[in-house]
Amino acid sequence: MQKSEIESLPVALPDGVNYDEYLIATYLASFPASVPIPRLAPALAVEQSTGTWVPVPGETPEVRARHVAKVIGVYEIPDLEFTVPPKLETRNYIIQIAFPQVNVGSQIPMLLTTVVGNISMGGRIKVLDMRFPSKFVAGFQGPKFGIAGVREALGVPDRPLLNNMIKPCTGYTPEVGVELFHKAALGGCDIIKDDELIANASFNKIKARVKLYMEAERQVYEETGEHTLYTVNVSDEIPQVFENGRRAVELGCNAIMVNYLAVGFPVLRALAEDPDINVPILAHMDVAGAYYMSPYHGVSSHLILGKLPRLAGADVVVFPAPYGKAPVLKDKFVNVARNLAFPFYDIKPTFPMASGGITPSMVPQVMKDLGNDIVIGSGGGIHAHPDGPVAGGKAFRQAIDATMQGIPLEQAAREHPELAAALGAWADPFGKGISL
Repeated sequence: MQKSEIESLPVALPDGVNYDEYLIATYLASFPASVPIPRLAPALAVEQSTGTWVPVPGETPEVRARHVAKVIGVYEIPDLEFTVPPKLETRNYIIQIAFPQVNVGSQIPMLLTTVVGNISMGGRIKVLDMRFPSKFVAGFQGPKFGIAGVREALGVPDRPLLNNMIKPCTGYTPEVGVELFHKAALGGCDIIKDDELIANASFNKIKARVKLYMEAERQVYEETGEHTLYTVNVSDEIPQVFENGRRAVELGCNAIMVNYLAVGFPVLRALAEDPDINVPILAHMDVAGAYYMSPYHGVSSHLILGKLPRLAGADVVVFPAPYGKAPVLKDKFVNVARNLAFPFYDIKPTFPMASGGITPSMVPQVMKDLGNDIVIGSGGGIHAHPDGPVAGGKAFRQAIDATMQGIPLEQAAREHPELAAALGAWADPFGKGISL
């Protein structure tokens, strides 16, 4: 077979592709034992690049040589070598496909169309990972602020940041919301976000919230010397979402948030790259479960919650933690945080924000698992504190400070009634009450 013929095939050795020119997608494929996956995999590569289920005249050898995706690995689990057990019903494979970067450009919509695409409807096929060449990533700005920029804006150089979600989630007026904001800020919350369920609601407009909340932020700063970022939820239809973001900044808001999967990755990217929106962006995880929760379909959580929103420009990403109410495995949780913060070409690190039923008793475990470059998110764990949200915020800050100093929470609680009340009210991460 001639070299030109080999280059037009939808298969290659892992060592036979130029990793500067190809995106590498890794899949889990689980099919009935009768399906010949090693022979089917090249058809999947063709389906997601140059061709379809039947040969077409325009799919020339020249077109294939430049644009066809290539299967570079098919690995069965377990690795059967000499026979297939006669009663085996299902066979599981790891498949790696190299996609020409030129097919995708530097954008997420065509990335998802290419890598996930039609084959997401072809049975038990899940995207486990994506490896990007530098030229793909170079087309993205990424976070405008990142971890270092958010820390600089707040003047907090090293400890974990504390975020509060205003509760109740929705149904209240700006006048009620500002009281909740004021108390959470007095309690020491570095970031206060709208709940994802409220944006530019008819009963609680963004304009009214920003004016009231930022005045409360000014008052708290004068009293405590600590700034608070208010991430107002600008999620909306296009183009209103961009108008919401720009208007919030014009009104003095020092951060924004967006439900990035509900509005789409291009909206998050456009907000992050807009020179008029020169404030940090918090990205909320709504709809993420539809992408990653199935063990056999969709896209793994570290991509949809980690690498992709970071690439699109999120400065902070909210994702579920395994300590509270969220159903998530510890290893998956840690991997999301790594994809947000570990080195990734020249893209700035994004703040991982663990969330979902977190209380002060869980702080040592969160910090043990993720380190100090994190945001700890709590809604009910602050607003439902027995002594109110000011005490709720203080209890978290006391837990963070004690953990940084290596002091057990039970010991720190003897000197801090707010922390003591929180530990007494809620169970620890292992479901056992903490007695003082």
